[in-house]
Amino acid sequence: MVTAGLDIMGILVLFTRAPRIAGFTSAEVLFLYGTSALSFSVSDIVLGTTERLGERVRDGTLDVLLVRPVSPLVQIATEDFTPRRFGRIVPPVLVLAFALPRLDIDWTPGRVAVVPLMAASGTVIFGALWVLCAAVQFVLLNSHGATKAITYGGAFLTQYPMTLFARDFVRGVTFVVPLAFVNWEPALYVLDRPDPLGLPGWTRFASPAVGAALSAAAALAWRTGLRHYRSTGS
Repeated sequence: MVTAGLDIMGILVLFTRAPRIAGFTSAEVLFLYGTSALSFSVSDIVLGTTERLGERVRDGTLDVLLVRPVSPLVQIATEDFTPRRFGRIVPPVLVLAFALPRLDIDWTPGRVAVVPLMAASGTVIFGALWVLCAAVQFVLLNSHGATKAITYGGAFLTQYPMTLFARDFVRGVTFVVPLAFVNWEPALYVLDRPDPLGLPGWTRFASPAVGAALSAAAALAWRTGLRHYRSTGS
């Protein structure tokens, strides 16, 4: 919990030097942080241990999971579980409780409904990325460090306004690795902000569909990896 709180301190330090970041107030940036960190923390609790799949492939312990009458994905996701991981949820919940009342917006029923929806959709998107990155390790055994750029790097990226980054980079995290749908696109609707890429208004509500599509791709990648897996041997 303390470690996660350091990210919040980093944001607050920035606001001691500027009243806005990329045109966003402190409450708006904290809103982005809270929704991103909450989604990532929940997905990390559920599927974060899948990042160690490459180790199991290398040392042959994945074979043990394959002979048990439970999905290997479920077994990997639940191994070494510890309640202290729930501590990561506390900071984003506290940040949201602080930031939401301070947002200078008109709280319509639609905006109220989008907030929990974006948190749930973001969790699904991050969860799908965990599984996709794990599936890559069936082929690229030493890709653990590289895949962290998508999972942990994606969590850090979505804590800030996308207007901080180059337009081509924002296109990449919208159309290639859809991190913008974790919280950025729905946040534009909640905060009543224009889309810097000029995307149509319906994209602000596309996060559930993006999460479903990415989950389907992750499931396909995982099953394909399992089908083509060959035992390491002994």
